[in-house]
Amino acid sequence: MLIGVLKEARTGETRVAATPATVAQLRKLGYDVVVEPGAGAASSFADDAYAEAGAAVGPVAGADIVLGVNAPAEQQLAALKDGATLIALLSPALNPDLVADLATRPITALAMDAVPRISRAQSLDVLSSMANIAGYRAVVEAAHVFGRFFTGQVTAAGKVPPAKVLVVGAGVAGLAAIGAAGSLGAVVRATDPRPEVADQVKSLGGEYLAIESPEVEVSSTGYAKEMGADYQAREAQLYADQCQDVDIIVTTALIPGRPAPRIITAPMVASMRPGSVIVDMAAANGGNVEGTVKDQAVVTPNGVTIIGYTDLAGRLPAQASQLYGTNLVNLLKLMTPGKDGVLVLDFDDVVQRSITVVRHGELTWPPPPVSVSAAPAAAGTLQAGATGAAARPQAPAKKLADPAVKWGLIGAGLAAFFLILATAPAPIPAHFATLMLAIVIGYYVIGHVAHALHTPLMSVTNAISGIVVVGALVQIGSHDRAVTLLSAAAVLLASINIFGGFAVTRRMLAMFSKGD
Repeated sequence: MLIGVLKEARTGETRVAATPATVAQLRKLGYDVVVEPGAGAASSFADDAYAEAGAAVGPVAGADIVLGVNAPAEQQLAALKDGATLIALLSPALNPDLVADLATRPITALAMDAVPRISRAQSLDVLSSMANIAGYRAVVEAAHVFGRFFTGQVTAAGKVPPAKVLVVGAGVAGLAAIGAAGSLGAVVRATDPRPEVADQVKSLGGEYLAIESPEVEVSSTGYAKEMGADYQAREAQLYADQCQDVDIIVTTALIPGRPAPRIITAPMVASMRPGSVIVDMAAANGGNVEGTVKDQAVVTPNGVTIIGYTDLAGRLPAQASQLYGTNLVNLLKLMTPGKDGVLVLDFDDVVQRSITVVRHGELTWPPPPVSVSAAPAAAGTLQAGATGAAARPQAPAKKLADPAVKWGLIGAGLAAFFLILATAPAPIPAHFATLMLAIVIGYYVIGHVAHALHTPLMSVTNAISGIVVVGALVQIGSHDRAVTLLSAAAVLLASINIFGGFAVTRRMLAMFSKGD
């Protein structure tokens, strides 16, 4: 089958649906690839680079599969051949007219921005890929406009305080913004109605500002939900207080299929200090900030800059194109089980079903809901599978052991212990008593260490291996050849464990070390 890569028709779009690197991967799946002339020019990918990767450069009208970043223009849609499969960012929940138009054509349309947020679909999640870039770029844009350092400094000319950054929404974009702002040395705070993100914020060095409300609960969809009046009132007071204190605000709050919620009001903006910056990443859906102008940066009367760019990911076009192209490759790997260049759309797969908007001209949108949360269901309820096709009861809770049986086993063990001590010849009783005490002490010392610390703790101390080495060295000079061989083997194996432990520790520490 032939894959065609469109040249984007949307004005100002810099991304492309395939890069020379991803073209090579598509070729390995058995596909032929054709790229429209100039498709990658805005991302610094020349036509010659595509040709070297094995793609043809020319029209895509005869392609079986057409890849794009945005929905094609009317002329491009009309040029698609019957039975073609279109894969792009279609925003079906926000573009009902486009969905209706696609349903009138004898094609199949897949929306990359409808990938469900489940673990095995992470490699296809375009929204996360683009949000990661956009969150990083939002901080870069703010730093460009902001008139001071992000990091605090003490110089001969005086002390410079660090910038204070508030990130509204700790999704993928928000976490990327937190990481970027923190790496520049700013004091970062973040809010989100999902309490489960608090640890993620803290892991990036940010401070999580919790809003205490009975409405706060673990998300069942992976996205934040629209909150009630009580939460919104508490939230508004928090933002009013923060606007008077912070220098930079990055808003990322979006609800799938809905206009962006209005979070920062005009009075809040007016309370900010002159020179402050707001980056409204929800500008494409109406904006989180009152006064945001889509695709523009405006300055309020009190000197606050509000940035409403909707092409933040596209401002890093080469990186964005590579990540988006990789998402498409991962989708085609899923849909090409034989790696023979034949696309297979499997509606029994929840991922493929969820992104299908139109199938052979038949409208299939919206898809069945997919539960993506690991939060426990209420007691006594049934949990449906990912496709909703079958429901099964929760696994019954493990029954606790009968106390009588438990104490009976303990008593039997103590009786056996004393029987061995009373009948065994010397010096076995003394050695056995030492062994039992070591087991008890080891249980209470090691057993109460957090599981996360087992590897670094044991890899450094290697207490057991050290004891084995010492004991083996004592016995290695024995006149009994079997004892000598066993001792030598014990020294070798324990030494491997010790030196390997230090190697593991070194690699673990390197994971947390910043490069030069």
